[in-house]
Amino acid sequence: MYIINGTIKTMTGPEIPQGVLRILDGKIAEVGSREQVPFSPAEGEEVLDVPGALVMPGLMEAHCHMGITEEKKGMEGDDCNETVDPVTPWLRAIDAIHSMDAAFDDAVRAGITVAMIGPGSSNVVGGQFAVLKTRGRRVDDLIVKAPAAMKVAFGENPKVNYSGQNKSPSTRMAIAGMLRRELTEAKAYQKRKEAARREGQEFEEDFTRECWLPVLNREIPLKAHVHRVDDIFTAIRIAREFNLRMTLDHCSEGHLIAEELAKEGFPAIVGPDLASRNKIEVQNMAFKTAGVLNKAGVMTAVTTDHPVSLIQSLPLCAGLAVKSGLPLEEGYKAITLYPAMICGVADRLGSLETGKDGDVAIFTGNPMEIFTETLYTIIDGKIVYRRGGPC
Repeated sequence: MYIINGTIKTMTGPEIPQGVLRILDGKIAEVGSREQVPFSPAEGEEVLDVPGALVMPGLMEAHCHMGITEEKKGMEGDDCNETVDPVTPWLRAIDAIHSMDAAFDDAVRAGITVAMIGPGSSNVVGGQFAVLKTRGRRVDDLIVKAPAAMKVAFGENPKVNYSGQNKSPSTRMAIAGMLRRELTEAKAYQKRKEAARREGQEFEEDFTRECWLPVLNREIPLKAHVHRVDDIFTAIRIAREFNLRMTLDHCSEGHLIAEELAKEGFPAIVGPDLASRNKIEVQNMAFKTAGVLNKAGVMTAVTTDHPVSLIQSLPLCAGLAVKSGLPLEEGYKAITLYPAMICGVADRLGSLETGKDGDVAIFTGNPMEIFTETLYTIIDGKIVYRRGGPC
């Protein structure tokens, strides 16, 4: 497939006016100007001639519950929170994601080709997130990375859920204590397993502990639900104690401590700022947060937290962040390159570079502007949406 005559935003270099992008066998084969990339389609090779259009990497949602909390399904389609046990690290998002949820189609129509999906925030430890492509019927075929992160949550949500059941945690102290206990036990398990391996002894694996090893080995991060300043700092304190990678998800009061967060070096996934301030801990939520963090030097992505705000509003959320101070080019990256980097899939996604997945979104203009339309959404080199016609 060739895509020609559009303005190409690679996310890693300058815009290429009237550029050429070629996808072969699902991967980007060539990208550049007409002078750099000869236009010589093979017989039968599809050519998309898109003069005046904007050609970008497929957009990425860095934190959502699409397909786990299904639209229009009520309790029968809500598998987001296992609210009977506050610590459930062994749960896997891929076992609950229904790829036929209508939200997947909405994502594709918005140019979103990949999403990080996982459990909610009712538990201290909720389970494993996964990164998936947004078109297909079998979840196993959509996986880019699984597990991709371990969900942990601080603040109101675990407190409200379990204090109502007359059991821990009912305080922020208990949330932190329960997470520390779980991590300490997981580290002890890791040491026992490593010792058995060194000594050539048999070792009986524990399913409820094995899931922690990618976290302890720094292969995947904690994905920390944090809104308030105190919860953000508690999450950082624990990550430092156990030498863990971590992302600060929501980070609603991040703008109040931006310089401190920049020194700490953890990335932020900001949002859902399009939602209402319906909890105490989100009273300071604002679209300016992404821009303040970005300018301080924090790598920042924008999220809808679907279904808290709808998945198709992702580019508009980035636009509202730009309106509130996030630099325009950083707005583009906040829904492409930065989420790919934060979620650990930048080797395949987030920019238009040779060898990366052939995931491309083509728009009539800047997707962060309200009247912009999606012309084509392409996943792995296949057109999965085209405006006004069949795929």
